[in-house]
Amino acid sequence: MKRVLIAAITAVAVLCGAPAMAEYPDKPITFLVPWPPGDLEDVLTRMIAEDFQAEHGVAAVVVNKPGGGGGPFPGAIDVANAPADGYTVGSFVIGVPVVGHKIGIPDLAPEKFDPLGIFLTYPFVLAANGDAPFNTLEEMAAHAKSNELALGHFGAPLIPTKVSLAYAKTAGFEWGSEAAFDALDCNTLASGDADVINTTLQLVLPCLDKVKILASITGDRISLTPDAPTMGEIEPKLGVALWNGLFVHKDTPQDARDIIIASAKKTMMSDRAQKLAKETGAGVYWTDAEAAAAQIVEDQAAMGSLGEILE
Repeated sequence: MKRVLIAAITAVAVLCGAPAMAEYPDKPITFLVPWPPGDLEDVLTRMIAEDFQAEHGVAAVVVNKPGGGGGPFPGAIDVANAPADGYTVGSFVIGVPVVGHKIGIPDLAPEKFDPLGIFLTYPFVLAANGDAPFNTLEEMAAHAKSNELALGHFGAPLIPTKVSLAYAKTAGFEWGSEAAFDALDCNTLASGDADVINTTLQLVLPCLDKVKILASITGDRISLTPDAPTMGEIEPKLGVALWNGLFVHKDTPQDARDIIIASAKKTMMSDRAQKLAKETGAGVYWTDAEAAAAQIVEDQAAMGSLGEILE
């Protein structure tokens, strides 16, 4: 009797024009970037948003909500607390899922998010001036044992900085000094403000023929500087890279995830995204959700190893 009643109610609802469940997406989608506009993750996320809007006919906007390189990542917190409906997508650097919950930000606990995929490896490098009395990272380490070298970086909490500091420990030398800079480019080296800088390759591209790229803090060698080894090649314990990926609330429906993933993957394989990769040395690709989750676990272990070296 109960089944008959339910069927009757359902039939009446259909006949009366009860609204059907809307298919995703049917309203604007927001991509949250916890960094200022202009860098690679911002440029590529805007490409994703533009292509998503063109393909699905709904507004797709990028909102930049920075909060410091070492946290508290307010943009990421907004994603954690947004409705799990696929309309708020985080574009996160490695530090959000790997480090965020370990620095007193419970909203960034790993179980809050699921990765959709990783799409960018930043072309971080260690660079020295062209007239430096060393040509390789190993020669730099030997030189630093009897000469003071100043290291310039973007901030102590950042992973590339930690890798640079940890390398000194493993190679048996100490940096004469180290300091954070707002900009690390050709002028930083030419002026002598730092002897070695930890920066992104695109910032020294204008003077690439006048600097020495000693190593890259990337998973693979950078296409524009193929002779420079990765830090992982030099010291396997330091084999970690700075990447960026898309994340959603863990309860986001799979159909919404699939649509976002398909659109983002298509964007990363597009000519304009690959052109950006060639121009900057960045790694631009698409790693699927399962592989991205495995990468996070691997990087959490790598960060543990870095912490042990730096203790």
